Amino acid sequence: MTSIPRRSAAKRMLGLAGAGAFLAAGGTTLLNPPAAAADVHRLRRKAEALRAAGENIHSRWTSANGWEMQRSVNGGGHIWTRPVPGTRAGIDVRIGVVERVLVHLVQRFHYEIRELGADDVTGWCDPGKVRKGLPESNLASGTAVSILPGHYPRGATGGFHPLATAVLRDVLAELDGTVRWGGDDGKPDESLFYLDVGPQDTRLERVGDRLKGWRKTPGAGAGSAVDIGSPDRRSRADELRARQAD
Repeated sequence: MTSIPRRSAAKRMLGLAGAGAFLAAGGTTLLNPPAAAADVHRLRRKAEALRAAGENIHSRWTSANGWEMQRSVNGGGHIWTRPVPGTRAGIDVRIGVVERVLVHLVQRFHYEIRELGADDVTGWCDPGKVRKGLPESNLASGTAVSILPGHYPRGATGGFHPLATAVLRDVLAELDGTVRWGGDDGKPDESLFYLDVGPQDTRLERVGDRLKGWRKTPGAGAGSAVDIGSPDRRSRADELRARQAD
């Protein structure tokens, strides 16, 4: 057997110990460059896929109320299918504060005007199916809903009896005019309700915060008892109607 001098053996042991420390510290890049390159390649492919998905979702067109129209829902953008608590309905809507506002409107309609089924409310629709620049385009940005469109055809008026109309006016006033009723448009669409403010309007956040607080407070919010005939509520509803009238 060939003997190894003590000094050479010590150097060899120190070298092995250093390599072990390097590996323990995570030093695999130098030892395994192909693995590191593969990780970088995977990250680049993921970034490219996300970028492509964004390009497929975002249209870069704005609806009549100033919000961006989206080409699809439930695909990573801002518009998703959300439930309307207390009903069997769900709507494709822009999530966040817009969702809170429009869901509240649909809930009050359900509780105070007419019970809504699973298919009675629609939200988002493809930008190619709406006329840009008109109120209907707001559906494509997830900032509008159409309630019972088959019952209230576009161009027709008088679809709601006086009490139901009073409820609608009260809801719009409760939302501080952030939502407009299509029945008040020059070419009416009584099924359509849409945001009447742009993305930067501070009223929207204020209303959203109030609705968020109501959800946490028993006896407040949609479904709670309100006196739509009280002088104060009627006055606010009348003022808003005059302000939003064409």
